[in-house]
Amino acid sequence: MQVEVRDNNVDQALRILKKKLQREGIFREMRLREAFEKPSIKKAREKAEAVSRQRKLARKQMQRDGLRPSKPKKNA
Repeated sequence: MQVEVRDNNVDQALRILKKKLQREGIFREMRLREAFEKPSIKKAREKAEAVSRQRKLARKQMQRDGLRPSKPKKNA
């Protein structure tokens, strides 16, 4: 992955690189590969992630259909 450094601004280039890595899921994958994960634990984790994704999709669908109001915005 490459990031262009403009005007010798390394801080901005690092921020852009971190954002790209976050979007690609590299940080998450690195964390998961730090230690061995037993196949049974991996299977349970993946199943739980799938369930949470389905719930999230169902929540969004209900909001789109008007069956569930969207979250009220907090005034700061």
